[in-house]
Amino acid sequence: MVWRLLRQVRLLDPVNRQDQRADVLLEEDQLVAIAPAAIPPGAEVIDASDWVLAPPLVDLYSHSGEPGYEARETLDSLLAAAAAGGVQYLNLLPTTEPVIDDPAPWQALQRQIPPTAWSQVRVWGALTQGCKGAALTNLAELAASGVVGFCDDRGLTHWPLVQRALTYVQPLGKPVALWPFDPALAAKGVARHSGVATRLGLVEQLVCCETIPLLAILELARTVSTPIHLMRLSTARSVEILAKDKPEQVSASVCWLHLLFEVEDLANYDPNLRLDPPLGTARDRQALIEGIKTGIIEAIAIDHTPLLYEEKMVSFAEALPGAIGLELALPALWQGLVAKEYLSALQLWHALSTAPARILGLEPPRLELHSRNFVLFDSSVTWAVTHQSLRSRAHNTPFWQQSLRGQLVPFSPSISSGRTH
Repeated sequence: MVWRLLRQVRLLDPVNRQDQRADVLLEEDQLVAIAPAAIPPGAEVIDASDWVLAPPLVDLYSHSGEPGYEARETLDSLLAAAAAGGVQYLNLLPTTEPVIDDPAPWQALQRQIPPTAWSQVRVWGALTQGCKGAALTNLAELAASGVVGFCDDRGLTHWPLVQRALTYVQPLGKPVALWPFDPALAAKGVARHSGVATRLGLVEQLVCCETIPLLAILELARTVSTPIHLMRLSTARSVEILAKDKPEQVSASVCWLHLLFEVEDLANYDPNLRLDPPLGTARDRQALIEGIKTGIIEAIAIDHTPLLYEEKMVSFAEALPGAIGLELALPALWQGLVAKEYLSALQLWHALSTAPARILGLEPPRLELHSRNFVLFDSSVTWAVTHQSLRSRAHNTPFWQQSLRGQLVPFSPSISSGRTH
């Protein structure tokens, strides 16, 4: 039996908006007491003044390599990466092979999840057959199978189809996640419209590629009560639109890399920064951060997208979009936003844990005694992003072979779990 007393650890409670310090007692990897009245003989006493104890993270949407793309990421490596990043609730997009457009692929995936895994996996069901945007799936059947909601992971602009989908989902009590993106307007743009993109010789993507479908979705939202989640917001103009008139049942998220990078960072043509939607301007980035602070944008999504070396190490415009992030998002966001006082620790944790759970209709994670459901994060440790340190099978990240500050403490409950997968 190993007892550990964490002296003056920082406790974050985003549900009740409390940020305080206290002594905490752990038995093995279970939280036993906060401000314990008695300390067991022989307990290891640790100065935890640089550590954070908080509820686990909830990722709204990410991609799985398995089934169909196991060369990119297996379920085992995905679970290990999530555990290393403190993500206990992992919600996968339906764009596997086969697509999760009926219950069978989801049921098959469930059978492969190890019962000892610390991270819990759920999926979004496809809104349309094959995620092709042409014909609706059997939404009621998918809802009965336990999907968290419905999403095609693509820009849908067939508005009569979207309106029918929102109407049919309404009695099912599930959210619909829509990406406001018009591929026809985007053409082959790979960088946000700006003077920087022009100077770099990159094909530009106009802001209206996002804002025109956003306005259409908001108009449709006024005709139904279905919960609608707006994925991957990336522009200041979108934040302005939502600030003026956002229906009550509409929520929004931004992907984590858009809070840390901007179009100016494309100067070295790093294909790991080839994203969809593309990185915005400095004004876009600041507006997105302000959107998180004010609550106009409720959540930060990780949108973990594992890709092969061969799919990334080509010219910037030809690289497939996306980056991994399950084990990188928390330290990078803490380093880039909390340490620099763009966001408070509570604001960050709310956007990574409490808000995503509420969007999904789940009870937000809380710190509970005699439980392994917590994250223990050391904000002072520095580590290098390498083959040896990453649990993910993929390595497509702009932080590759760079140093990050902040990592889960080795005896955190999720770490021992992550090493078994």
